[in-house]
Amino acid sequence: MKLSNLISNIEKSDARGDLSRDITSIAYDSRKVEAGCLFVAMRGVNTDGHQYIKAAIEKGATAIIAENDLILENIPVIKVPDSRAALAKLAECFYGYPAEELDIIGVTGTNGKTSVTHMIAEALGANGIKTGIIGTLYVKIGNKIYPTNNTTPESLELQMYFSKMLEAGCKAVAMEVSSHGLHYNRVNGIKFRAGVFTNLTQDHLDLHHDLEQYFDAKKKLFDMIKPEEEGGFAIVNSDDWKVQELVSHLKVPYLSYGIYRRPDVRARNIKMSFAGTSFVAESDRWDIPIRMKPIGTFNIYNALAAVATCLKMNVPPVAISRGFSNLPVVRGRFETIDEGQSFGVVVDYAHTPDGLKKILETARELTQRKLIVVFGCGGDRDRTKRPIMGEHAAEFGDLVIITSDNPRTEDPVSIINEIRPGVEKNGRDYVIEPDRRTAIFRAIESAKAGDLVVIAGKGHETYQIFKDKTIHFDDAEVAREAIGALAESSATGAGQV
Repeated sequence: MKLSNLISNIEKSDARGDLSRDITSIAYDSRKVEAGCLFVAMRGVNTDGHQYIKAAIEKGATAIIAENDLILENIPVIKVPDSRAALAKLAECFYGYPAEELDIIGVTGTNGKTSVTHMIAEALGANGIKTGIIGTLYVKIGNKIYPTNNTTPESLELQMYFSKMLEAGCKAVAMEVSSHGLHYNRVNGIKFRAGVFTNLTQDHLDLHHDLEQYFDAKKKLFDMIKPEEEGGFAIVNSDDWKVQELVSHLKVPYLSYGIYRRPDVRARNIKMSFAGTSFVAESDRWDIPIRMKPIGTFNIYNALAAVATCLKMNVPPVAISRGFSNLPVVRGRFETIDEGQSFGVVVDYAHTPDGLKKILETARELTQRKLIVVFGCGGDRDRTKRPIMGEHAAEFGDLVIITSDNPRTEDPVSIINEIRPGVEKNGRDYVIEPDRRTAIFRAIESAKAGDLVVIAGKGHETYQIFKDKTIHFDDAEVAREAIGALAESSATGAGQV
């Protein structure tokens, strides 16, 4: 593609050099530059892409987009006021505006985004609508999985994935839209068919400073929805404390969902066990029986959000029911670990106060005897939530084992010491074990028949981040090892009697 055509729709203050050059790729990471590439220098949180312009040119960059004044010999330079905004427009143009041919459903909120996107994809798929998924776990196109670093990828990767989805025959996309993605303009230019709001609770205050700024970031999604005449709509949680403020902000029609008020889509006849969850999703027009493997009241909310979305997209109720019956448990989302042991073990991604409280409420309902909670808090993140999470753990858990999550650059023991006051507030028994592997083993060794062990915070993650290294670490994998070791120990002991 000619550089002149590629930059025709971006906001720019200057363009110097030969604009007739062919551009064969775009990159904002100098390590990914190749011959014929347009390099976009962006300012990040920890680094500034302008520092890598020379490296990009050495690797074959044909032209440069930058916010700084630059004069480069034989290299066209296009100066822009905002490189991130420019990248979003460049990416959609380079890939041929693929988003315009897809029904893109954006799901935002503090908790539930991953589950809701998977539920929507299964229900649409049951109606013959091939649907791609973009989110925390991966990008999924058919049976092909692409790893991601961010819940909402950068705009360049987004447009590339949209293009691949079109090529694979997808008609719709269910994607998680994080507050980071909205704050950093990763979804700029996308016209969403729908925006789904799950909830708003404390998280990411290290970026947004307070809940109002956090909510303002979330609201941006709902300004990107197509108008009503083009089929645009919103789905909102009627039981969330911010719903009225969001509804007053909307410029498109919406459906509400929930349990405790009188929403458009609601749940009745709720039944839960370790085998799964069943209920009737009721609207003024339909009663839709839902049977699914995911457990918990929070998953009923997630399911209602997906049901409301699919009803608004005219998916027949029978297809919605069928989609949920085929729905697997999402990795690390109240994932049960069953190795034949006499007690329950659950791994969950809950890493916010509200998320932890909700999974522990469900765990308490399912527990016949003691509830053992293993959790920590991430380093270099909102510190104010640490004692709150400790308080929730002690409110529901009979034994709390405080450990490390991803400490990053912080001292693990210092993080634990900020959690402790919340745990001590309730006077529960607690144990401090900074080594997460040892903590999980200790929890499982403590469990008796009928108890339930909840390992919270990391869920699907297969790594643990420290100041000087990142190691392989998978909560579910470690839990299985601990159960196996316990069984082996019991068998050996029995043989010696």
